[in-house]
Amino acid sequence: MFAFDDEQFLDGYRRRFGPLREDLVQALRFLMGRIEQDRSFTDSAVHRQQIAYCMATFKWETAHTLRPIDEFGDDARFERLYGAHTRIGKALGNTKPGDGARYHGRGYVQLTGRTNYERAGKLLGVDLLGKPDDAKKPEIAYAIAMEGMKKGWFTGKKLDHYFKPGQAPNYEEARRIINGMDKAQTIADIARRFDELFASALEPA
Repeated sequence: MFAFDDEQFLDGYRRRFGPLREDLVQALRFLMGRIEQDRSFTDSAVHRQQIAYCMATFKWETAHTLRPIDEFGDDARFERLYGAHTRIGKALGNTKPGDGARYHGRGYVQLTGRTNYERAGKLLGVDLLGKPDDAKKPEIAYAIAMEGMKKGWFTGKKLDHYFKPGQAPNYEEARRIINGMDKAQTIADIARRFDELFASALEPA
């Protein structure tokens, strides 16, 4: 398990990413608390790199707020993109009028589509089909994002494919866990900064 020095972590974040508002401080503390409680992570270098990549993904996918958000747009846009009549909507399992808007992207990694809401809800034991806004609750959003990236819920690719003992981390290709190679280099650069930050802020075992 990981344990971080709070002040060192926040100071390190400021040096690498810029000033911190209070809402961002609270968002970071929430995520660090969840990571510290996550028993599936040991304090190994590989797990530190995996967490760094997850945090970089969260930072990018939430427009740098590190809080669960709604995908940008309105219901009309979501229906145009994901409606049951569209190719993408059908691939996402949207079958009813309004599904495109109802199951638009939410969370730390933008859970999208009826099929994904149903699957994540069943795996976590929550009713995301009936209450899709719950995907933005921080505890649920964290579980969706972390479990999804560990287990390959989103694209079939998972953290263990790109971060392995004895091998250099493949931060660029890891983008395939979420979204092809879109912004792969940008997110990889953020992940490297997070890895430096975590290494400097870890408390002695």
